[in-house]
Amino acid sequence: MFSIGDFAKHGRVSVRMLRHYDEIGLLRPAHVDRFTGYRSYEGAQLARLNRVIALKDLGFTLVQVGAILDEKVGVESLRGMLRLRQAELEASIAADRARLTGVEARLRTIEREGLMPSEDVVVKSVPAVRVAELSGVAGGFSPEHITPVIRPLYEELMRRLEAAGVTPSGPGLAYYVHLADGVEVHAGIEVGASVVGSDFDVVDLPAYDAVATLLHRGSMDDVMPDVQALARWIDDNGYRTLGPSRELYLELPEDVALWATELQEPIGPA
Repeated sequence: MFSIGDFAKHGRVSVRMLRHYDEIGLLRPAHVDRFTGYRSYEGAQLARLNRVIALKDLGFTLVQVGAILDEKVGVESLRGMLRLRQAELEASIAADRARLTGVEARLRTIEREGLMPSEDVVVKSVPAVRVAELSGVAGGFSPEHITPVIRPLYEELMRRLEAAGVTPSGPGLAYYVHLADGVEVHAGIEVGASVVGSDFDVVDLPAYDAVATLLHRGSMDDVMPDVQALARWIDDNGYRTLGPSRELYLELPEDVALWATELQEPIGPA
Protein backbone atom coordinates (compact mmCIF):
# COMPACT_ATOMS: atom_id res chain seq x y z
CA MET A 1 0.00 0.00 0.00
CA PHE A 2 1.14 3.55 -0.70
CA SER A 3 0.41 6.66 1.32
CA ILE A 4 -1.33 9.38 -0.65
CA GLY A 5 1.97 11.30 -0.81
CA ASP A 6 3.94 8.38 -2.21
CA PHE A 7 1.17 7.47 -4.64
CA ALA A 8 1.08 11.06 -5.86
CA LYS A 9 4.84 10.96 -6.48
CA HIS A 10 4.62 7.70 -8.44
CA GLY A 11 1.68 8.99 -10.47
CA ARG A 12 3.25 12.41 -11.10
CA VAL A 13 0.18 14.25 -9.80
CA SER A 14 -0.45 16.41 -6.76
CA VAL A 15 -1.96 15.24 -3.48
CA ARG A 16 -4.65 17.88 -3.96
CA MET A 17 -5.57 16.35 -7.32
CA LEU A 18 -5.84 12.85 -5.81
CA ARG A 19 -8.16 14.19 -3.12
CA HIS A 20 -10.27 15.80 -5.84
CA TYR A 21 -10.44 12.55 -7.80
CA ASP A 22 -11.62 10.83 -4.61
CA GLU A 23 -14.29 13.45 -3.96
CA ILE A 24 -15.80 13.09 -7.46
CA GLY A 25 -15.54 9.29 -7.44
CA LEU A 26 -12.99 9.10 -10.25
CA LEU A 27 -10.27 7.32 -8.24
CA ARG A 28 -11.13 6.10 -4.77
CA PRO A 29 -8.30 5.11 -2.40
CA ALA A 30 -8.03 1.41 -1.62
CA HIS A 31 -8.25 2.16 2.09
CA VAL A 32 -9.19 5.11 4.30
CA ASP A 33 -8.26 4.99 7.95
CA ARG A 34 -11.50 5.53 9.87
CA PHE A 35 -9.72 7.29 12.72
CA THR A 36 -7.22 9.51 10.91
CA GLY A 37 -8.83 9.78 7.48
CA TYR A 38 -5.50 8.93 5.84
CA ARG A 39 -5.89 7.58 2.32
CA SER A 40 -3.88 4.59 1.07
CA TYR A 41 -3.57 3.28 -2.48
CA GLU A 42 -2.58 -0.03 -4.07
CA GLY A 43 0.08 -0.22 -6.77
CA ALA A 44 -2.45 -1.64 -9.23
CA GLN A 45 -4.39 1.62 -9.03
CA LEU A 46 -1.59 3.34 -10.92
CA ALA A 47 -3.04 1.83 -14.10
CA ARG A 48 -6.35 3.70 -13.59
CA LEU A 49 -4.51 6.88 -12.66
CA ASN A 50 -2.40 6.64 -15.81
CA ARG A 51 -5.55 6.25 -17.92
CA VAL A 52 -7.07 9.30 -16.23
CA ILE A 53 -4.00 11.36 -17.07
CA ALA A 54 -3.85 10.05 -20.66
CA LEU A 55 -7.53 10.82 -21.32
CA LYS A 56 -7.21 14.26 -19.73
CA ASP A 57 -4.26 14.97 -22.01
CA LEU A 58 -6.52 14.20 -24.98
CA GLY A 59 -8.81 16.99 -23.81
CA PHE A 60 -11.64 15.01 -22.24
CA THR A 61 -13.42 16.42 -19.19
CA LEU A 62 -13.25 14.54 -15.90
CA VAL A 63 -16.90 13.59 -16.29
CA GLN A 64 -16.12 12.08 -19.70
CA VAL A 65 -13.02 10.37 -18.32
CA GLY A 66 -15.07 8.74 -15.57
CA ALA A 67 -17.70 7.52 -18.03
CA ILE A 68 -15.02 6.03 -20.29
CA LEU A 69 -13.18 4.29 -17.45
CA ASP A 70 -16.37 2.88 -15.99
CA GLU A 71 -17.36 1.60 -19.44
CA LYS A 72 -20.49 3.71 -19.54
CA VAL A 73 -19.47 4.81 -23.04
CA GLY A 74 -19.73 2.29 -25.85
CA VAL A 75 -17.09 1.76 -28.51
CA GLU A 76 -19.01 3.71 -31.15
CA SER A 77 -19.64 6.60 -28.77
CA LEU A 78 -15.98 6.65 -27.79
CA ARG A 79 -14.99 6.64 -31.46
CA GLY A 80 -17.31 9.59 -32.02
CA MET A 81 -15.87 11.45 -29.02
CA LEU A 82 -12.34 10.90 -30.30
CA ARG A 83 -13.24 12.05 -33.81
CA LEU A 84 -14.85 15.18 -32.40
CA ARG A 85 -11.76 15.85 -30.30
CA GLN A 86 -9.61 15.27 -33.39
CA ALA A 87 -11.62 17.85 -35.33
CA GLU A 88 -11.36 20.35 -32.44
CA LEU A 89 -7.58 19.92 -32.27
CA GLU A 90 -7.21 20.26 -36.05
CA ALA A 91 -9.27 23.46 -35.97
CA SER A 92 -7.15 24.80 -33.11
CA ILE A 93 -3.93 23.98 -34.98
CA ALA A 94 -5.26 25.67 -38.13
CA ALA A 95 -6.19 28.78 -36.13
CA ASP A 96 -2.74 28.88 -34.51
CA ARG A 97 -1.08 28.49 -37.91
CA ALA A 98 -3.17 31.39 -39.24
CA ARG A 99 -2.11 33.53 -36.28
CA LEU A 100 1.53 32.57 -36.85
CA THR A 101 1.23 33.54 -40.51
CA GLY A 102 -0.27 36.86 -39.42
CA VAL A 103 2.60 37.51 -37.02
CA GLU A 104 5.14 36.68 -39.74
CA ALA A 105 3.34 38.96 -42.20
CA ARG A 106 3.29 41.82 -39.68
CA LEU A 107 7.02 41.36 -39.09
CA ARG A 108 7.65 41.52 -42.84
CA THR A 109 5.61 44.73 -43.06
CA ILE A 110 7.61 46.33 -40.26
CA GLU A 111 10.90 45.22 -41.81
CA ARG A 112 9.83 46.44 -45.26
CA GLU A 113 8.29 49.76 -44.26
CA GLY A 114 9.93 50.45 -40.92
CA LEU A 115 6.64 51.12 -39.10
CA MET A 116 3.35 49.61 -38.03
CA PRO A 117 0.44 49.95 -40.48
CA SER A 118 -1.98 52.73 -39.56
CA GLU A 119 -5.00 50.48 -40.21
CA ASP A 120 -5.40 46.76 -39.57
CA VAL A 121 -6.81 44.22 -41.99
CA VAL A 122 -9.71 42.25 -40.51
CA VAL A 123 -11.03 38.97 -41.97
CA LYS A 124 -14.76 38.48 -41.51
CA SER A 125 -17.81 36.95 -43.15
CA VAL A 126 -20.31 39.06 -45.07
CA PRO A 127 -23.95 38.16 -45.73
CA ALA A 128 -25.69 38.02 -49.08
CA VAL A 129 -27.14 41.38 -50.07
CA ARG A 130 -29.54 42.65 -52.71
CA VAL A 131 -28.48 45.83 -54.50
CA ALA A 132 -30.00 48.08 -57.11
CA GLU A 133 -27.26 49.06 -59.52
CA LEU A 134 -26.13 50.67 -62.73
CA SER A 135 -22.90 49.65 -64.44
CA GLY A 136 -20.33 51.09 -66.81
CA VAL A 137 -16.81 50.45 -68.05
CA ALA A 138 -13.62 52.18 -66.92
CA GLY A 139 -10.20 52.01 -68.51
CA GLY A 140 -8.43 50.82 -65.33
CA PHE A 141 -8.55 50.51 -61.54
CA SER A 142 -6.87 53.80 -60.67
CA PRO A 143 -9.06 56.66 -59.36
CA GLU A 144 -8.53 58.75 -62.52
CA HIS A 145 -10.30 55.97 -64.43
CA ILE A 146 -12.90 54.94 -61.85
CA THR A 147 -14.09 58.31 -60.50
CA PRO A 148 -15.35 59.78 -63.82
CA VAL A 149 -17.41 56.60 -64.33
CA ILE A 150 -18.76 55.80 -60.87
CA ARG A 151 -19.90 59.27 -59.81
CA PRO A 152 -22.32 59.76 -62.73
CA LEU A 153 -23.56 56.19 -62.23
CA TYR A 154 -24.47 56.88 -58.61
CA GLU A 155 -26.09 60.21 -59.46
CA GLU A 156 -28.25 58.53 -62.10
CA LEU A 157 -29.01 55.54 -59.88
CA MET A 158 -30.28 57.76 -57.06
CA ARG A 159 -32.45 59.69 -59.52
CA ARG A 160 -33.98 56.47 -60.87
CA LEU A 161 -34.57 55.01 -57.41
CA GLU A 162 -36.35 58.17 -56.31
CA ALA A 163 -38.48 58.14 -59.47
CA ALA A 164 -39.41 54.51 -58.78
CA GLY A 165 -40.27 55.24 -55.17
CA VAL A 166 -37.54 52.93 -53.87
CA THR A 167 -35.90 53.80 -50.56
CA PRO A 168 -32.42 52.31 -50.04
CA SER A 169 -32.22 49.92 -47.08
CA GLY A 170 -28.46 50.18 -46.55
CA PRO A 171 -25.25 51.83 -47.70
CA GLY A 172 -23.82 52.02 -51.16
CA LEU A 173 -21.80 49.04 -52.31
CA ALA A 174 -19.69 49.15 -55.46
CA TYR A 175 -17.88 46.20 -56.99
CA TYR A 176 -15.48 45.77 -59.88
CA VAL A 177 -15.07 43.01 -62.45
CA HIS A 178 -11.89 42.58 -64.52
CA LEU A 179 -12.32 42.82 -68.27
CA ALA A 180 -9.77 42.08 -70.96
CA ASP A 181 -9.43 45.78 -71.75
CA GLY A 182 -10.69 47.53 -68.64
CA VAL A 183 -12.90 47.29 -65.57
CA GLU A 184 -16.64 46.79 -65.30
CA VAL A 185 -17.83 49.23 -62.63
CA HIS A 186 -21.00 48.36 -60.70
CA ALA A 187 -22.42 51.25 -58.67
CA GLY A 188 -24.95 49.72 -56.28
CA ILE A 189 -26.91 50.48 -53.18
CA GLU A 190 -28.59 48.05 -50.80
CA VAL A 191 -32.36 47.66 -51.22
CA GLY A 192 -35.07 45.50 -49.70
CA ALA A 193 -35.73 41.92 -50.74
CA SER A 194 -39.00 42.85 -52.49
CA VAL A 195 -37.44 45.39 -54.86
CA VAL A 196 -37.40 44.42 -58.54
CA GLY A 197 -35.71 46.21 -61.38
CA SER A 198 -37.35 48.67 -63.76
CA ASP A 199 -34.88 51.08 -65.28
CA PHE A 200 -32.09 49.82 -63.01
CA ASP A 201 -30.70 46.34 -62.35
CA VAL A 202 -31.35 44.40 -59.16
CA VAL A 203 -28.60 41.93 -58.25
CA ASP A 204 -28.28 39.47 -55.35
CA LEU A 205 -24.63 39.51 -54.34
CA PRO A 206 -23.44 36.29 -52.67
CA ALA A 207 -22.36 35.82 -49.08
CA TYR A 208 -18.70 35.10 -48.37
CA ASP A 209 -17.25 33.20 -45.43
CA ALA A 210 -13.95 35.07 -45.52
CA VAL A 211 -13.44 38.64 -46.70
CA ALA A 212 -10.27 40.65 -46.03
CA THR A 213 -11.33 44.18 -45.13
CA LEU A 214 -9.48 47.44 -44.63
CA LEU A 215 -11.02 50.77 -43.64
CA HIS A 216 -10.10 53.65 -45.96
CA ARG A 217 -10.57 57.14 -44.58
CA GLY A 218 -10.94 60.17 -46.82
CA SER A 219 -11.49 60.75 -50.51
CA MET A 220 -11.57 57.78 -52.85
CA ASP A 221 -9.14 59.68 -55.04
CA ASP A 222 -6.53 58.74 -52.40
CA VAL A 223 -7.50 55.08 -52.07
CA MET A 224 -4.65 53.37 -53.95
CA PRO A 225 -2.17 53.08 -51.04
CA ASP A 226 -4.82 51.23 -49.02
CA VAL A 227 -5.78 49.07 -52.02
CA GLN A 228 -2.13 48.11 -52.42
CA ALA A 229 -1.71 47.51 -48.68
CA LEU A 230 -4.71 45.17 -48.70
CA ALA A 231 -3.31 43.30 -51.72
CA ARG A 232 0.08 42.89 -50.00
CA TRP A 233 -1.61 41.61 -46.84
CA ILE A 234 -3.55 38.99 -48.82
CA ASP A 235 -0.37 37.78 -50.52
CA ASP A 236 1.76 37.89 -47.36
CA ASN A 237 -0.79 35.86 -45.40
CA GLY A 238 -1.09 33.05 -47.93
CA TYR A 239 -4.46 33.92 -49.44
CA ARG A 240 -5.77 34.65 -52.92
CA THR A 241 -8.67 36.80 -54.06
CA LEU A 242 -11.80 34.80 -54.91
CA GLY A 243 -14.28 37.35 -56.19
CA PRO A 244 -14.80 40.90 -57.37
CA SER A 245 -13.36 43.66 -55.20
CA ARG A 246 -16.00 45.56 -53.23
CA GLU A 247 -16.27 48.98 -51.63
CA LEU A 248 -18.81 49.51 -48.85
CA TYR A 249 -19.51 53.21 -48.31
CA LEU A 250 -20.06 53.45 -44.56
CA GLU A 251 -20.06 57.23 -44.12
CA LEU A 252 -20.14 59.91 -46.82
CA PRO A 253 -20.48 63.34 -45.18
CA GLU A 254 -20.04 66.57 -47.16
CA ASP A 255 -16.42 66.79 -46.06
CA VAL A 256 -14.72 64.06 -48.15
CA ALA A 257 -11.84 63.99 -45.68
CA LEU A 258 -14.26 62.33 -43.25
CA TRP A 259 -15.47 59.61 -45.63
CA ALA A 260 -15.21 56.05 -44.31
CA THR A 261 -15.11 53.26 -46.91
CA GLU A 262 -14.55 49.59 -46.21
CA LEU A 263 -12.46 47.89 -48.89
CA GLN A 264 -13.45 44.24 -49.24
CA GLU A 265 -11.67 41.35 -50.95
CA PRO A 266 -13.22 37.85 -50.79
CA ILE A 267 -10.35 35.46 -50.07
CA GLY A 268 -9.45 31.77 -49.88
CA PRO A 269 -6.27 29.70 -49.45
CA ALA A 270 -3.64 30.34 -52.10
